[in-house]
Amino acid sequence: MIPPRLRVRRRPRPPVRIVHLGLGAFHRSHQAWYTARADEGGEWGIAAFTGRGPEAARLLGEQDGLYTLVERGGDGDRLEVIESIVQTHGAAEITALRELVSRPEVTIVTLTVTEKGYRLGADRRLDAQDADVLADAVTTRAALADGRDLPDGALRTMPGRLLWALLGRAEASAGPIAVIPCDNLADNAGAVRASVLGMAELVGRLPGIDVDWIGTSVDRITPRTTDADVRLVTERTGVTDLVPVVTESYSSWILSGVFRVERPRWEDAGATFVDRIEPYERRKLWMLNGAHSLLAYAGTRRGHITVADAMSDPECVRAVEALWDLDARHLAGSGLAPDEYRADLARRFTNRSIAHHLRQIAADGSVKLRDRVVGAVMLDRQHGGSGDAGLRAVAEWISFVETEHAAGRTIDDVAADEIGRRLSRPDPIRGLVELISPDLAGSGPAMLEIERLRTSFVV
Repeated sequence: MIPPRLRVRRRPRPPVRIVHLGLGAFHRSHQAWYTARADEGGEWGIAAFTGRGPEAARLLGEQDGLYTLVERGGDGDRLEVIESIVQTHGAAEITALRELVSRPEVTIVTLTVTEKGYRLGADRRLDAQDADVLADAVTTRAALADGRDLPDGALRTMPGRLLWALLGRAEASAGPIAVIPCDNLADNAGAVRASVLGMAELVGRLPGIDVDWIGTSVDRITPRTTDADVRLVTERTGVTDLVPVVTESYSSWILSGVFRVERPRWEDAGATFVDRIEPYERRKLWMLNGAHSLLAYAGTRRGHITVADAMSDPECVRAVEALWDLDARHLAGSGLAPDEYRADLARRFTNRSIAHHLRQIAADGSVKLRDRVVGAVMLDRQHGGSGDAGLRAVAEWISFVETEHAAGRTIDDVAADEIGRRLSRPDPIRGLVELISPDLAGSGPAMLEIERLRTSFVV
């Protein structure tokens, strides 16, 4: 007998007051989890839209938005059903997106669309040469000129879709709204603002968008769910849940900005509100995400599968420790105890109950390394250092993409085509570094160090 699907809510469904873009495992282990814990009164339902295809929305929708969160620690698994998501939609459903964002009672938009979803170039501006960005600008401009609505599927990008929704809210005079990016970018509030307002400039329709851009730092390791995880939930609960989420016990959400709108009391669930987000962003991006990227490229080339596997390799550990040394030097005086955070990371990275796959982390290195590594390297070099511990991550990424290309494997990167073209240049190393940081590519000493590091790490 097949166990029944998870569908039964324990309390009434809350009304939609939050719209989320990027329905995936991390959103469900983080923002949806915080909202469920903070919303004792049942006032804050989430309408979640996928970042790409509709499959995640369909599967979760068949369970009325319910899913099991498996919190996996050293002392075993803790299971909890999360009820904060009340609607699910595919990314193409821009009619529903615009209608929901135009409601006065909807006061929050959150995003987890990954770094590449913002469509920013190395200069942190919207990439106006991106074919999808240009297509969305042309489509939106024509619709506004004709005074017509756009059909589902007409827009391809997050900035295009979100701008279309915010223009609908302005037209409805529904009041201000807070946009809260929850992706791993430095100054993610500035990134989403640049992305959306950059699209508005291309479209030629800027006035009337009343938004609070809220910066965040998010932290909770959430690997991909496996078939074994699905079976475990069924065995433990007697109910079939096709979309459970597995995550670690640790979680952190830090927010900064002025809210003029109503919001859930996320602080009751453990979120922290601060005046300055930058030190928290740096600590998390440099120390956790930077080390993850270094392990992803070096560890994969050395035959490892997961973060915990790579952390059992002394060579990988030495590289990570050197990177943490560099990061800690430039976080000293921040008041954020980088040494304690570092010790926590070492414990989290070696947690074998969380199978965080290196190839999952390795995707989109051309975008990720800008914020995870380059900032610390540049700061170190400005203060007379070499930044070589961070340059090793760049060197390992280059060796990784060269190995993937030579093996005929598709490179999982938003800039995969451009990476392929640059690998065919007379000076492929400089071409690849330019994708991440033109400043590093223009530095002779940095390029020499990257070349040295490419050949010094034994595989």
